[in-house]
Amino acid sequence: MFIAKVTGSVISTQKVDTMVGHKLLVVEPYRLESKDRQSLVTTGRTFVAVDMLGSGVGDFVLITQGSSARLTPETKSLPIDCVVIGIVDRAQVESFCVYDRNEDTDKPQAKAQPAPAPKPQPKSEPKPAPTPEPTPTKDEPTEEESES
Repeated sequence: MFIAKVTGSVISTQKVDTMVGHKLLVVEPYRLESKDRQSLVTTGRTFVAVDMLGSGVGDFVLITQGSSARLTPETKSLPIDCVVIGIVDRAQVESFCVYDRNEDTDKPQAKAQPAPAPKPQPKSEPKPAPTPEPTPTKDEPTEEESES
């Protein structure tokens, strides 16, 4: 197994029947930085992995490859050799946290986008109150009476 970052997706409209409906992701393996061993760095490689968990771009995931990718009930009949088997919440090496999903500032926050500023509304003049219709007095004919 290894840790990888989801960097994209693959769309394939024509594929073998057993692969229809399965999400394909582009993943980039990460490793410990060799000098300080306190951060993860990319290996510079990429793979296409089947995603069974609903991970997305920016997530760090656990990947398994080879025949082991077909050892789960969901993948046993699929022609694959790379599968997402977990979404990483936290990775710790010795006493140092090298990744924490809750503190990942590089991950796009789809749900946390700031709301757009409201557009200024044009100022409108206050409309004058409607003038009440005069009520006829006993001596004045109504409109209906004057038309006849």
